[in-house]
Amino acid sequence: MVKEIIKDTLILMKKSKRAGKRDLQTAKDLVDTLNANKERCVGLAANMIGENKNIIAVMIGIVPVVMIDPKIIRHSSESYEAEEGCLSFEGVRKTQRWYEIEVEYYDMMMKSHRNQYKGFTAQIIQHEIDHCNGIII
Repeated sequence: MVKEIIKDTLILMKKSKRAGKRDLQTAKDLVDTLNANKERCVGLAANMIGENKNIIAVMIGIVPVVMIDPKIIRHSSESYEAEEGCLSFEGVRKTQRWYEIEVEYYDMMMKSHRNQYKGFTAQIIQHEIDHCNGIII
């Protein structure tokens, strides 16, 4: 189900709680909401749709990928300054991002994954994991 995007910073600043199999409907809603906003959005975190769970959905190419309990376990020493927008606020803001990251997460089948990402995909994932940690750029 497509959900409304939350803009309340008090909600967005709360650190998300661990997610699991019981939160799969939230993950599905996240994908539906991402798909409904794909012209202006490449990633969402569950708190952006009102669910305080550690779940993100990111567009990798044209495919939305759900990451349940994502954790950055390694990153490059190289970083860069990025300008990012977000559906939860107006305009763009500057932030620092690592060029390459390695992420552990569970998929919708609760299968564990460990993948490396770089460039824009890594940037999207970092932005959404920041949301899960209550960090607003």
